[in-house]
Amino acid sequence: MGFLTEFKKFAVKGNVIDLAVGVVIGAAFGGITKSLVDDIIMPPLGLLISQVDFSSLKLVLKDAVVENGAIVAPAVSINYGMFLQSVFNFLIIAFAIFLLVRTINRLREKEAAAPAPPVNKEEVLLTEIRDILKNRPGA
Repeated sequence: MGFLTEFKKFAVKGNVIDLAVGVVIGAAFGGITKSLVDDIIMPPLGLLISQVDFSSLKLVLKDAVVENGAIVAPAVSINYGMFLQSVFNFLIIAFAIFLLVRTINRLREKEAAAPAPPVNKEEVLLTEIRDILKNRPGA
């Protein structure tokens, strides 16, 4: 029973819950990023290279074998367009995460740079007296 109790404590810890929420939000963010790349960024890039759909870019190594209208052996190809699409998705996600982490770090720096609360004068005097008494010869 100790193992199950220990697992339950682990599973309901704040860090595990935060991680689960992060994974769900990350998946949704991935969908948004894919749409951004596929629907907004890639069409203009496709026009620049006269190819609207990057995913169809490929290098055919061996053509498909077709007999009587049926494909007997599929084509062998290197689908570099799909790879380019994945690279664009990654770069956009990485840039967005970079901006988020950069913003969080700047907010943390502002918190760390905030002035320390004023010290009580009595506390300062008592600390000085303590230090003087501690440093006296024979103490």
